[in-house]
Amino acid sequence: MYGSFRVLFQVLWAHLLCGWVLGSELTFELPDNAKQCFYEDIIIGTKCTLEFQVVTGGHYDVDCRLEDPDGTTLYKEMKKQYDSFTFTASKNGTYKFCFSNEFSTFTHKTVYFDFQVGDDPPLFPNENRVTALTQMESACVSIHEALKSVIDYQTHFRLREAQGRSRAEDLNTRVAFWSIGEAIILLVVSISQVVLLRSFFSDKKTTTTRVGS
Repeated sequence: MYGSFRVLFQVLWAHLLCGWVLGSELTFELPDNAKQCFYEDIIIGTKCTLEFQVVTGGHYDVDCRLEDPDGTTLYKEMKKQYDSFTFTASKNGTYKFCFSNEFSTFTHKTVYFDFQVGDDPPLFPNENRVTALTQMESACVSIHEALKSVIDYQTHFRLREAQGRSRAEDLNTRVAFWSIGEAIILLVVSISQVVLLRSFFSDKKTTTTRVGS
């Protein structure tokens, strides 16, 4: 009984560590004519993945740039809605990745990124293990992998839902302004027609002048 609780505790603990030690995940506001940079210390030989997506704002695009500690550009894309880039660190140091909205003059953006550094820590980190996993441990590993997949799916569905809601609200605003404009135009045309018709049927005063002999 104690062994089962210990195994389950290891699953939950490893699941929490995945969100703490494997990079960063953030959603932030990027104002117009602005640039935001983030930094991550990475050890040589570590496999990393940068994934980003513009959730709201303008044409849903942003500039992205990734540099190594020496300032060498590893990744650079202009006006991308979403993308993913995987690389292996070639040197120790602080890596920098920036998102730029400097090409936009009045539209701010909401950007989501997930920067994963390294692989997940092993669920059972016993290097001297000589026996195979028990049925309980195998089930825990499967549950652990399934939970990670669920988190990834939930994140992507939330991003899609937020992006769809933003598009719907923007479309609703445009339709509302268009309807108001049409109502104003219809009112002006109606008043103009009434005035024009009244001018056709109104009596015109005529004046006569007698010329005396």
